[in-house]
Amino acid sequence: MKMIKKNIALATGLLLMGSTASFAQSLADAKKAIDAEQYQKATSMLKTLVANQPKEGDNYFNLGKVYLLTDNIDSARAAFTNGTTADPKNALNFVGLGQADLSQGNATNAKTNFDKAIGLKAKDYATYLAIGRAYIDQVDKKNIDYAQALPNLQKADELDSKDKDPETFLALADFYAMQRKNTEAYPQYLRALDINPNLYRANVQIGKMYKDAFAFPEAEAEIKKVIAADPNYGPAYRELAETQNQWSFADPKNGAAKKAESLENMRKYLDLTDKSFDSRLRYAQFLFYASDFATLEKEVSTLNAPDPKDPKNFIVARMRGYSAIENKNFEQGLKYMNELFGRTQDASRIISSDYLYLGKAQLATGQDSLAVINVTKGVELDSTKVEELASIGLKYFNDKNFPKAAKVYDKVVKVNSKNPSLAMAYFYLGTSNYVSSKGTDMALLRAADSSFVKLLELAPEYEAAQLYRARTYKLLDDPKEPKGLAVPHFEKYIQMVTVDKPEKASTPQNQRGLVDAYNYLGAITAATDKEKAKEYFNKTLAIDPQNALAIDNLKFLAGPSTPAKKTPIKK
Repeated sequence: MKMIKKNIALATGLLLMGSTASFAQSLADAKKAIDAEQYQKATSMLKTLVANQPKEGDNYFNLGKVYLLTDNIDSARAAFTNGTTADPKNALNFVGLGQADLSQGNATNAKTNFDKAIGLKAKDYATYLAIGRAYIDQVDKKNIDYAQALPNLQKADELDSKDKDPETFLALADFYAMQRKNTEAYPQYLRALDINPNLYRANVQIGKMYKDAFAFPEAEAEIKKVIAADPNYGPAYRELAETQNQWSFADPKNGAAKKAESLENMRKYLDLTDKSFDSRLRYAQFLFYASDFATLEKEVSTLNAPDPKDPKNFIVARMRGYSAIENKNFEQGLKYMNELFGRTQDASRIISSDYLYLGKAQLATGQDSLAVINVTKGVELDSTKVEELASIGLKYFNDKNFPKAAKVYDKVVKVNSKNPSLAMAYFYLGTSNYVSSKGTDMALLRAADSSFVKLLELAPEYEAAQLYRARTYKLLDDPKEPKGLAVPHFEKYIQMVTVDKPEKASTPQNQRGLVDAYNYLGAITAATDKEKAKEYFNKTLAIDPQNALAIDNLKFLAGPSTPAKKTPIKK
């Protein structure tokens, strides 16, 4: 009988050992899937673990972490809360709740939950490691609190006195790398790899660190080490794709080849993940940054979150609109953008480029006035995009719709005073007001002159601005009793193109400008200095031998001596 009981006990023990080993292996597999960015697979595995091992708090914690990684904060909070109930002594789920709090901008609640975790496991390095990671593992980088993260990560390092867990050093390395402190980050990555040479995440992060420093060859080489060691490690292909995409912009000579490589590697990444909604969404976002709009439009046409209420559907709607507009499917793009703006629940998520793309679609479909309004809103949110507004002004200018061009360029010069193209914006604004004045609207002429003054401050050698200043003052003068207001401005123009830069005098534009200047100065001078006036008119004929105004005035000046008579100034 004793032998039977002994055999039963042995069998039961072996069964329990097998169950525990199976559970541990399953949790390890789930973590491996998370590291490989196979989030759908990891979620499924962890849900099974939660069902089979409902008292194991680590299952809930890791499930919640997956939800955080995919920006499903409500689901994450539910998983962590269930974990605190199922396993009240597990500190990690309180850390998870704190991380969810941080994701929603509630640092006070986060601190409360972190303190609860420390109260449960104050001597466990894993608690502090999780808290440190919670501070830096924020989807929205604005929520990262480096000052709070560091002491927790340092405490984890202190408590893990035997340096048995490479994740401690990986977290410290990430902490520094995220702040571009590469000198501090690099040795921490190496320490992690010393403990576990197969910690491929560390190699990928080193590659990312090189990429962020624009050391693209070094980044590529580091990431390719991982692929050589494990051709199935998906994150390596993602980081390689992002590196090559950035490299393509930095090296135009080899840009096309690098762009092609980047797209190929991003497709490999997608194939090595579970092709879940989140993986496909990341792929779609990459296609946008790689400017592969044709593929993007096809990809997002079938991309939908499992839950229609998922906020990431907003991003999908945005990319549908963007890709259609980039592919010149303006009517469809406008429809998508109107749907995007119609999502009142997401009004706070509207960004500058949303207005810009909406305006671009409106402009292409003949809704010019609405286009100007929306592009202006976009530029006001991001003044670095001011050229988007300037392009509308240039369209009006080229179409000779000068009043509208002036209104648009007036917005352009006010929105961004540091715009590299500000000088040309002032030129188009001044010229548009000058033409719109029709020579009689004094307010528009003064506005034009103000623009030319600012243009000359930015580009003192730009003779066209000086010429237009002179022409503007000619129109501002009294046509019946001219006071010669434009004289110093025409003289300055002549100086610029015949003395300062004489090579400019032969251009067709400046030939016409000089004729205008010499005729004006000749007419003004005729009443007081005939010889000087003749000199000006002869300079005109040297450029334009058939110029009627100069010929007529020279005939008049060569006539019989008569009382001085003012020569009319042709406007």
